[in-house]
Amino acid sequence: MDNLYNIEKAKKCQNDLDLRVYTSNLLGQNSELVLHGGGNTSVKTVVDGEEILLVKGSGWDLVSIKAEGFAPVKLKPLLEMAKLPDLNDVEMVHQQKMAMTDKEAPTPSVEAILHALIPYKFVDHTHADAIVTISNSETGIENIAKLFPTFLIIEYVMPGFLLAHEIYKRTKDLDWSLIDGIILHNHGVFTFDDDAKNSYEKMINAVTLAERFLDENAVIKIEHKYLHSECNIAKIIKVISEAKGYDVSININQTPLAAFYASQENLKAFASRGVLTPEHIIRTKRVPLIMEDTNLEDALADYMKAYRKYFEEFAVNKVALNATPNYMIIKNLAVISFGKTREEAAIVNDIVQHTMLAVLRADKLGGYKSISLKESFDMEYWELEQAKLKK
Repeated sequence: MDNLYNIEKAKKCQNDLDLRVYTSNLLGQNSELVLHGGGNTSVKTVVDGEEILLVKGSGWDLVSIKAEGFAPVKLKPLLEMAKLPDLNDVEMVHQQKMAMTDKEAPTPSVEAILHALIPYKFVDHTHADAIVTISNSETGIENIAKLFPTFLIIEYVMPGFLLAHEIYKRTKDLDWSLIDGIILHNHGVFTFDDDAKNSYEKMINAVTLAERFLDENAVIKIEHKYLHSECNIAKIIKVISEAKGYDVSININQTPLAAFYASQENLKAFASRGVLTPEHIIRTKRVPLIMEDTNLEDALADYMKAYRKYFEEFAVNKVALNATPNYMIIKNLAVISFGKTREEAAIVNDIVQHTMLAVLRADKLGGYKSISLKESFDMEYWELEQAKLKK
């Protein structure tokens, strides 16, 4: 992975927040690190004698974030929150907002408490494809441990307070100088340092290590010749629009990767194994609509029936989201993503594009394995994630 840090550009930064913006933008420029609002960064500072965490505001993209995109939160209340045995989402957000020194600033990231716990000035968090690909495999726990012996490794815990509290318990007696970062299985990676450049480069180095492992152990050959299926785009738009209750825009992906992915045997089972990282589920849903041997109307009806069953199995005091798919795969032909706008459909396609490559490579490591159905539901219906879409 390319190191984009430019010393001359960094010298133009006037303060720590300027440096935080600069390296955040560098991380955001690489879609193999973060996609569409994913990841978060922070910097700690002192204002009028009080320690302040400046953390990425919810809804901002790292690639374009500016100084005003960072939420200023008093550090001490965040550290006190981490010690609580339990804290619900609404109360966590409320307490974080109460601890802000500028009430007009954006809502702090759901990972603000975790950022506060890490005792370094600069903290970087990404959902790096290479690391999550290895993690999302049957041999992930073993391989991540071998590759990153100096990292604290945490098995999947739902983001937000639950994750922050788990990190608090795991690190309260930790000598932080002994670790180089934190890897969250099925989720992503944290690096940190008192120097912005060092924290950024630790991230690049960690991801490069994972990429080299994949290059040696998970090589895939994308074939280019297939028996193509037929499809009626106008009909797809009409049927999906009617089911969703609004006119959909679509993104048609017929790249070699998409066509190869769509040509896999047992396509429904192959392509329905879950999201690459939990945050993706609010965009893509857990699984796509698969078009193999049935007509569109029947396949859609079966999909919506299965979604309602999934909802009923796990829902407690929840209102069901639209049961329709956010993307579909047509056997031997294409991947088609849906959205209210072209931009929204393109975002879904971007996420699916990264997921397809990860699935194929993870299968070379013993098999792709995402978070469980229950964990997927909890993320899809987590109000803090749904709030991101509203923004």
